[in-house]
Formats: sequence, C-alpha cells, structure tokens
Amino acid sequence: MSFAPLELVGELPAEQPGFLSANVLPDRGMMLFQARLRLPSGEVVDALQSPPLAQAGFGGPDDFAGNRSFAFGGAILAPFANRIRGQPVAGARQIEADLQSWGVRLPANWSGKAPGAEAYAMHGLMLAAQAEILTRSATEIRGRVLSRELAGEWPGDLAVEVGWSLRGGVLRLNIEVRNEGAQAAPVGIGWHPWFALPSGRRDLARLRLPARRRCAVADYDAVLPTGQLLEVAGTPYDFAAADGAPLGGHLDDAFTDLVREGGKVVVEIIDAPANLRLTLTSPSFDVKAVQVYAPLDQAVVVVEPQFNLADPFSPIWPAETDTGMVWLQPGAATTYAVEVRAGPLRNRSPV
Repeated sequence: MSFAPLELVGELPAEQPGFLSANVLPDRGMMLFQARLRLPSGEVVDALQSPPLAQAGFGGPDDFAGNRSFAFGGAILAPFANRIRGQPVAGARQIEADLQSWGVRLPANWSGKAPGAEAYAMHGLMLAAQAEILTRSATEIRGRVLSRELAGEWPGDLAVEVGWSLRGGVLRLNIEVRNEGAQAAPVGIGWHPWFALPSGRRDLARLRLPARRRCAVADYDAVLPTGQLLEVAGTPYDFAAADGAPLGGHLDDAFTDLVREGGKVVVEIIDAPANLRLTLTSPSFDVKAVQVYAPLDQAVVVVEPQFNLADPFSPIWPAETDTGMVWLQPGAATTYAVEVRAGPLRNRSPV
C-alpha cells in the first residue's frame, strides 16, 4: 500500500512560535505522522519523533494489527486505549476478552520482552484502518472509520470521526464516536503523540501534570496494572508544581484522579534549553487518565490523554474504581478533544 500523507498548513506571524504544518495519514486511522514547529528562537523543527515515511515499516513484519502506528508520530487510539488482557486463542494471534458480559476476540498485538511474556491487546483497533475523508481544506481535515475497518471484534456498530485543524499555530484534534448499532457499546479514546525535545536534553526536561494518583504496575516490561492506585504527592511521580518537575527516571505510568484547571486537563512539557513550553489541553470530561512514556535513552516525551485506565474490564480494579470506559447506548455519541500550543518559558500558555 502506498501511504500518502495529507498536509495541513497554517498561517503564523514570522515572530510567533507555534505549529506551521501537520501531516495526517488517512490509511493509518487518521494518525498524525509529523508536524513542523517554529520554536521561540525562530528555528523550525519536527515536533514529533517520526522516521522518514519510506522507513516507517508500515506493512512490514513489526506491523501486526498496525503496531507501527504507535511507534512514533501520533496514533489515534479507539475504541480503547492502553491494554486489554484476555485468554489466548489456540492457533491464532488473538485473545478472548470479556468486556463485562461481551466476549470478543482481539488481536494479541503486544507483550513484554521477557521470555514467555503474556500477549495482550494494545491501543485499540483502528491503527491500520482506512479512513474515508469527509472534509478537507488547507487548515482542516476530517475522516471517518467504521466498525468494519477495525482489526478485531467489538460490540456495537461504531462510526469514529477524527478531525484535525491547524490555525494560529495551534494544533487541534477532535474525535466523535457514535454508536449506530442496536446494542450498547463500550468506548475508550486516546491519542499517542511522541513529542521530541528540540534540545535533545532529556536530563533537563520537565513535566507538569496535576494529578493525585498513578496506577501501579507489576513492572516496566509488560506494564500491566496491579489494581492499586498510589498517591503521588511527595514522590518522584509528583509533577503538579507550577513549574513542573524533572522527568527523573524511566516513565511508563498512567496518572489519574486528575486535577482540572478551569474544567480542563492541562499537561505541559518544558524544554528549558530550547526555551519551549508545549501545553496540551483537553476539555473532555471523560478523559480520566494521562499515560506518560519517557524512556531514559531518548529525548522524547509521549503524553497520552485517554478515557480509560489499562485493562479497564479486569477484576483487579476495586468495584468503586471508574476505569474510564464510556458505555454508548444505540444512537448515542461521545467526544474527545485535545489542543497543543507552543510558547516560550516566560509565558504560561492560556488554558
């Protein structure tokens, strides 16, 4: 398959930092492949960690169920984000998962690297889906993916509409999922952007993420939740201060019990050597978690606002825990939105 990105180009005064362009791949579930960013210094850089398109590996041996889509760029995660566990299906690269009385088969597209590691479903079913383009202009594009394009089984008959816009240097993502079927369907939505640190100095990067708790995991290999929610105040995982906190050690953690600002989830990536503050803002009420991935050996921070916690249907979670899946009745819809702004350190981005 030949992958042809569709480009958005925005207008921005020469002295203003912000996003200048964005490339979207309709045949990879409307993922954001790359975006160009003007820094406060005036230098223009790639905002995301992505290879040249010819080296992306789409359709290759590591692309089962569209896995390459979340290895870089910014994949759209639906109808669930993060991980879902289940029983392996003999003779197939699948698991049988129980979605609160609905049994479905999902691709077993990920696992830890340890010998014998459990395989599970990862990051939704539309990673390699072909989207129908509904509208397109120089600054906006909107596409739709239907249930028949998904890589596995899922209740309901879903229509996922993904819209990207670029105006005034601000990059915006809007998603609507509608249940056009006759039975209720669970839905979780997320976005998986690999933000590159322009300075290359991971050791000097900071993160601001107001949250009260994080989800404990058994290890950083499989990154499977234990069902415990741990307080972050006063720990190395406390990023709530006004100027954030250093990234510290390896991160692959879901933060929850989010502290909203003006009703919005706000996360900031601060690259002091580049005089850059990236601000992600989501007004979506159903965003219950933010997964952060920041490996020690890469100058990158992946910030994933998402509806659901990992393995949201698992009995590991206490009964009172809201694991974030939204149950859509027939004809009902849910929405997800994120915007990204860039500015210098001396000014906090408006939220």
